[in-house]
Amino acid sequence: MTPQDRSLVARLCADRAGLRVDPDKVYLLENRLAPVARREGFASVHEFICAVRDRDEERLILATVEAMSPSETAFFRDPAVFDQIVSQVLPELAMRREGGALRLWAAACGAGQEVYSLAMALEEAAPAGVTIEVFASDLCERRLEKAQVGVYSQFEVQRGLSARRLVRHFEGLEDGFVLSPRVRQMVRWRRVNLTEDLSRLGQFDLVLCRNMMGYLLEDARARVLANLERALTPSGWLVMGSGEQAPAMAAAAGRPGFFSRASARAAAA
Repeated sequence: MTPQDRSLVARLCADRAGLRVDPDKVYLLENRLAPVARREGFASVHEFICAVRDRDEERLILATVEAMSPSETAFFRDPAVFDQIVSQVLPELAMRREGGALRLWAAACGAGQEVYSLAMALEEAAPAGVTIEVFASDLCERRLEKAQVGVYSQFEVQRGLSARRLVRHFEGLEDGFVLSPRVRQMVRWRRVNLTEDLSRLGQFDLVLCRNMMGYLLEDARARVLANLERALTPSGWLVMGSGEQAPAMAAAAGRPGFFSRASARAAAA
C-alpha cells in the first residue's frame, strides 16, 4: 500500500463511521484489507484501493470501512457484568415497568459473542414473568452473517466460555461448534452505523456498547454517545467497558461502566 492508499482508507473510515485509523500502521491495514481484496477479485490491496478511489462505488467503500471496524470480542468478557444485568438490573427495570417487554440491544456485537453471552445468561436465569426482547447490530454485514449462523471455532469458544456452558448451549461440529437454535432465535439482527440517526430503532431499556469508544475519533465518540443516550428509555442503562466514560451521562455507583440518561439524574435530584 502506498501512503496515498493508507490516507484514503483512514479518511473513508473517519467520514463514514467516525473510526480512528492510523495510516502509519501498514501491517494492520494490509492484514484487514487483504481478504477483502481477494474476495473482490483483486491481485493486491493496492489494486483494490485504486479501484475504491477510481470507481467511487458505494459497495467497495463500505467493504473498506467494514474491514477496518473493530472486531475484537469474546464470550462473557467481564462475566460480572452479565451477572449484574440478569440478577439485578433487569429485575429493577421490570419493577418500574407496568407490562410490556424489556428491550435489550447489543449495539456493536461483532461476530455475536457479546449478545450471545447475554442471551445465554438470560436463558439460564431470566427474571420470572418478564418478557425480554434482544436486538443486536454491527457496522459490518459479514460479521452479522457469521453471528446469525452461530458457528465458532475451538479458539473462539475457549475465549470466555466455560465447559458447562459449552455443553449446555453448543453442539460439536467437525471443525468447531454451533450454538443451539433456542439461543440464536432469541436475537434479532440489523446493520447499524452508530454515528447516524438511530431514532428508527426505537428506545431500549439496556444498551450494551462495550470497549468501542477507543476506536472512534473524538467528535464521533461524542456523537455516538449522544445517539445512544437518546436511544435509552427514561430509566434505561447504557453499559460500556469498565474503563470507559460517558461524561454527559450519570455513572452508576458501584456498577463500573453503567450509565443512565442525564435527564434521569436531574429527575432524581
